[in-house]
Amino acid sequence: MTDVGRLHVITDEVLQDRFSHVELAASAAAGGADVVQYREKRQVSTKEMMRVAVLMSLACREFGTTLLIDDRADVAAAVGASAVHLGREDIPAYVARQILGPEAIIGGTANSVDEAVKVAKQPVDYLGVGPVFGTTSKGNRAAPMLGLERFGEICAAVEKPVIGIGSITADRVGDVLAAGAYGVAVLSAIVCQEDPQASCRAFAGEIERVLS
Repeated sequence: MTDVGRLHVITDEVLQDRFSHVELAASAAAGGADVVQYREKRQVSTKEMMRVAVLMSLACREFGTTLLIDDRADVAAAVGASAVHLGREDIPAYVARQILGPEAIIGGTANSVDEAVKVAKQPVDYLGVGPVFGTTSKGNRAAPMLGLERFGEICAAVEKPVIGIGSITADRVGDVLAAGAYGVAVLSAIVCQEDPQASCRAFAGEIERVLS
């Protein structure tokens, strides 16, 4: 099985504006993140996304952290990133696989058992499932909150690793992993904090504690 990483940190310049994507990538990588996901939902040019992704890649490389591009397999391919996460409206996973190759990490999105089973049949390496506890990062576009019980049902329904997402704090990591998650993806509880690196380190330490 491809190691998809247990701690994914999602960068953002909308919910907070103190740190850039590049600064957040550096902080998360230094704080023990396995994966840094570059998420840019604003209308910026592909050229600008590529510029930022290259700088993020350099920040991640120092710590052996995987840079994952949200939505854009073309940007990932252009900058040599080996991972992409695909939402419901993005290109099909098999197309991303053709673009990025057999060794790339490709994630899919699910919010129900039926959707998870369908996505897991595609050439993806993991499923991003949530929001486990709700979300504040997607406004009225957010999928319904799952809760731990429904989240656990999704984890049990698929064989591929599940990365839980949605208002997960460090003290909830144990519950999410106990429900069947392979790992967690975190945005606000790390990148919106005063010290993202320290916050990331707390998550990494909690994952290590739970799994030891």
